[in-house]
Amino acid sequence: MTTQTQSAEATTLKTCCANLYESDWARLLLGDSFHPGGLALTEQLGTLLELGPGRRVLDVASGKGASAIHLARRFGCDVVGVDYGAQSIAEATVVAERVGVANRVRFERGDAESLPVRDGEFDAVLCECAFCTFPDKRTAASEFARVLKPGGRAGLSDLTRSGPLPRELEGLLAWVACIADARPIDEYAAYLQSAKFTIERVEPHDHALSEMVSGIRTKLLGAELMVKLKQVDLPGVDFEQAKAMARSALESVREGKLGYALMVGVKGA
Repeated sequence: MTTQTQSAEATTLKTCCANLYESDWARLLLGDSFHPGGLALTEQLGTLLELGPGRRVLDVASGKGASAIHLARRFGCDVVGVDYGAQSIAEATVVAERVGVANRVRFERGDAESLPVRDGEFDAVLCECAFCTFPDKRTAASEFARVLKPGGRAGLSDLTRSGPLPRELEGLLAWVACIADARPIDEYAAYLQSAKFTIERVEPHDHALSEMVSGIRTKLLGAELMVKLKQVDLPGVDFEQAKAMARSALESVREGKLGYALMVGVKGA
């Protein structure tokens, strides 16, 4: 495969992820916080990152801004959110203005593998349930290190896997759902370590993933019914594929093949 072909495939994947997360379909199934554990785990990650007033934080793959806004309000820190989706950035900016935190939270469009910020600009970086979707994870980890001050912290929360996954959990839909390229926890650690981070803490939160997938299965049935009753329009949605993926994902969580974890690394001096 040529470099040009790989680049084109990576761009297609990033665009598909951004489009899905901006859709009414994603909001219906996931609400405003697109990751297991919701804002409670976001707050836990903020605590592990030692956030507080005067700290500058970069939220990579910030989506519609729920986590960035919550961290600013909870910890009094300044947050910049970066996301690949232009629509998500626009919506997040509106929400920040509406809730009165626009003086401490702003959003920019950008790529995790080439962050649009200066070297050493931040005290902390976080990335929730998105690192596993980045085509070039090693470069993304290096970017995290580049934008942090010496001693700064990087926090990940992401899906983990143990061994091969069922066929239903492969392919593009599973990839953008943060499943297909979920990595073993040791591999996430290795990516951060390759960027000169020292792993400070790892916390398993598999129960949060189980609860989220169970909720999605229930919402899928409701969404399918609403479409049939013409109460909502979700063109192009393959409910059978989505239900099969959710069913398989829940079985994989129960069997210990899929999990969810928080990880914090500290950048060397």
